[in-house]
Amino acid sequence: MLIIVAQDYDEMSRKAARFIAAQVLLKPNCLLGLATGSTPFGTYQELIRFHQEDGLSFQNVRTVNVDEYYGLPASHEQSYRHFMQENLFDQIDIQPGNTHIPDGLTRDPQTYGEEYDELIVAMGGIDLQLLGIGSNGHIAFNEPGRYFSAQTRLVDLNKLTIEDNARFFESEDEVPRQAISMGMKSILGSKRILILASGAGKAEAVREMLEGPIDPMVPASILQLHPNVTLIADKDALSLVQPA
Repeated sequence: MLIIVAQDYDEMSRKAARFIAAQVLLKPNCLLGLATGSTPFGTYQELIRFHQEDGLSFQNVRTVNVDEYYGLPASHEQSYRHFMQENLFDQIDIQPGNTHIPDGLTRDPQTYGEEYDELIVAMGGIDLQLLGIGSNGHIAFNEPGRYFSAQTRLVDLNKLTIEDNARFFESEDEVPRQAISMGMKSILGSKRILILASGAGKAEAVREMLEGPIDPMVPASILQLHPNVTLIADKDALSLVQPA
């Protein structure tokens, strides 16, 4: 795994945006796997700037997001569809039909998950997958457990994940308890993976991802098996990692 050190969150975001922009320039019709939350927010702001000031075009780019809260309509202000529209899609020239986010209202999560995985395959697989890492080591909403789950599916959210995400809601009670999450098969099938980490609160998860055994209790540790992963992290997030 290639590790790129940033001084702080802003530098991490700039470096990540340049990484993604290079992919778009290299393959204008690439399939990007995208994530949501506070970690990639700055990266998306930089991509918007690249589009508005430097003319970076997303006209032919296609996207698949890794997860969505289960039970929230796309119009809900805390849905990940709303997040992506507000913080990226509505401010660049991407075609709406080229953006795909799991349906949080599907009545048949199992069939829907199978179809979502098939869609990714039909589009040629993910060229570059952007990920964050949870404080408990999750990637997408693949939570710590007894085994790695391959398929896109309905998942129960970990208590720590609910607590971490409560800051986006009026109260912890409003945080959905389930989500539709891309599984490890599609994530590991990506040609390249870019994972971001910022802040001391992610330091233990980053250490376990990099230095610990491959363990489903630390879902991000499975990235050790992928041949082309880049971690961009600030110094706080890398504070527990032993120097090479």
